[in-house]
Amino acid sequence: MAKSSKPAFVEVIQPVEFTEALSERYLAYAMSTIMSRSLPDVRDGLKPVHRRLLFAMLQLKLDPKSGFKKCARVVGDVIGKYHPHGDVAVYDTMVRLAQGFSMRYPLVEGQGNFGSVDGDNAAAMRYTEARLTDVALALMADLDMDTVDFRPTYDGSEEEPVVFPSAFPNLLANGSEGIAVGMATSIPPHNVGEICDALLYLIKQPNARIETLCGHLLAPDFPTGGVLVESRESILHSYETGRGSFRLRARWEKEELSHGQYQIIITEVPYMVPKSRLIEKMADMFREKKLVMLGDIRDESAEDIRIVLEPKSKNVDAAVLMESLFKMTDLETRISLNMNVLDAQTSPRVMNIKEILQAFLDHRQVVLVRRSKFRLGKIDHRLEVLEGFLIAYLNIDAIIKIIRNEDEPKPIMMKKFGLTDVQAEAILNMRLRSLRKLEEFELKKEHKELKAEKAELLALLKSEEKRWDYIYGELKEIKKKFGGGPLGKRRTELADAPSITNVSIEAFVEKEPITILCSKMGWIKALKGHFDTIENKYKEGDEERFILKGQTTDKLMVFTTDGKCFALGCDKLPSGRGFGEPVRIMIDLAEDRDIASLFIYQPDSRMVVASSEGKGFIVEAADMLAEKRTGKQVLDVREGESALKAAPVVGDMVAVIGTNRKLLVFKIDEIPVMKRGQGVFLQKYKDAKLSDIKTFDAKEGLSWSLGDRVRTEANIMEWQGIRASAGKLPPVGFPRNNSF
Repeated sequence: MAKSSKPAFVEVIQPVEFTEALSERYLAYAMSTIMSRSLPDVRDGLKPVHRRLLFAMLQLKLDPKSGFKKCARVVGDVIGKYHPHGDVAVYDTMVRLAQGFSMRYPLVEGQGNFGSVDGDNAAAMRYTEARLTDVALALMADLDMDTVDFRPTYDGSEEEPVVFPSAFPNLLANGSEGIAVGMATSIPPHNVGEICDALLYLIKQPNARIETLCGHLLAPDFPTGGVLVESRESILHSYETGRGSFRLRARWEKEELSHGQYQIIITEVPYMVPKSRLIEKMADMFREKKLVMLGDIRDESAEDIRIVLEPKSKNVDAAVLMESLFKMTDLETRISLNMNVLDAQTSPRVMNIKEILQAFLDHRQVVLVRRSKFRLGKIDHRLEVLEGFLIAYLNIDAIIKIIRNEDEPKPIMMKKFGLTDVQAEAILNMRLRSLRKLEEFELKKEHKELKAEKAELLALLKSEEKRWDYIYGELKEIKKKFGGGPLGKRRTELADAPSITNVSIEAFVEKEPITILCSKMGWIKALKGHFDTIENKYKEGDEERFILKGQTTDKLMVFTTDGKCFALGCDKLPSGRGFGEPVRIMIDLAEDRDIASLFIYQPDSRMVVASSEGKGFIVEAADMLAEKRTGKQVLDVREGESALKAAPVVGDMVAVIGTNRKLLVFKIDEIPVMKRGQGVFLQKYKDAKLSDIKTFDAKEGLSWSLGDRVRTEANIMEWQGIRASAGKLPPVGFPRNNSF
């Protein structure tokens, strides 16, 4: 028996450059993300998942007049027929389309728990029910009249629309957000009445300027209301470029109480800010004493939002208090604008407001033409049938005779009466009850009406002006239906930016004298009052290092050995009880670094900073200020070096002394003023380093401490030289630790 021959498969390996293969596959992934997931279509404002969800609900006949169906049933149809992805993602999309605080004009009407403005999640899909809204129906109106193209679903078993006819301007009305590969979109919601006004004006004035269109389409209109505090120039620039941002604030009102007291009531929070999370963050900041003007905060919300804020004192101005809260909390947010969408050719690009409005109108033109042609085809078919019926009524007896006597009556009827195949088939399928005389008059009436409708459609297709008039009428109907009542009323108030722009929170800290103690190991605390002598206990092995007098309103500057500078609010320093707290928990100080200098910030002062290698420069104190935990790099030090000191600039001379006990005095003008760097050499060393630096006034002489006494050397000529000199031995009696 012969062996069965099997086809020989030859493995072919084609060498491909890795970068080429990677770029090709990444490009395919990026295009898939851009086209099928993240960017909305400019025509209907929807992404594929939204479009498939709404289409599935339409197929289930979930219109506003029908009953609700379980969301699990809808999600099952979506992922089974149109969108082969996870059910959680589809249900989350459905939930958002039903949330009145997320969507300006909801596309889904939900029944059950669909989440709340507090940030609560919706119930599971098996517990909730849904149906379409009138807005969603307007998006899909005339979908069965060949108004848009259809394409096969992912498994080829059914078809889905590529885009919706979209009689409703959904992209601007409900907005859209998405992050693709290398691009993103962020379009806030707008008022549909204003959108329709802009569209109507653009139809009549195709060359309208964006500035004029923005006279109709004023600004975004958010479902949660709020107050938009953005200048008209900024809004106009955002719409002209397609990119920008809007400042949105919570709406508040002052509620007067007895004895001159008052409280502030927040009635609307910014868009996409969960109320519970907002209050939680404010409460945390309040406990940390960051909201210094706020006395108390509580949530009295029921169905409506009511957040109560009590001032710390009735003397605090309400507007100033709110400005401080807007500055520090999410009561004010920035809503970005990036009108990056897929155009009619499915190419992603950033459009300005006029281009988006025009793209919607152009789509309506295409829909109108396709719908009219579809209707013409239906009319022609019906007219053909009606004309056959009328022939049948005129020859009813002969037709009945042919049908009764002939085995194949159709070709005989067509030949004898000049009927078409469609007409003959319609006559053969006619019901006997239709042979009554009254039906003939109805057919003639229908024939006349259809002829008139056909003439109107032909005129519509021939005239672009008539088509624009038709679309104009459609938009007026959309505005009438959705632009009025509670749903269409503008919710976001437009206001100018307040005059109180720079609210200094420190200005409202109660000013009290304090004495700041910092130990050698970096433990810091503040005692109330100013003291010349202090008896203080330190941890074992620790000792006193810095003692400063200041006020609670001051900033404490920490200059560290890595050349960084940090700023701490003196009102936030730990109290004088115990040993205090380590500075390291307040700033990001590296483990191998230490505090070099500690001083009180003076806005108009200057400091001289120096490294252990004898390099330094003068820096403005304002350029050292950094309230971030990470600090601000001022003096650049190389590996193995360290920042030594930051000393205030006083007078016209500088004195430096090295570990080799050489003292040099020179004019302060020889040191450059910089913002950051290594600086210049201050003193020349051989096998030594800088030990200390001090500035002073030549008229007053050079002073240094000797225990409890201060000694002054009036004649400094012997040690005076030029910068970067070696210097000479200090005066007799100068401290052995080489420090001033």
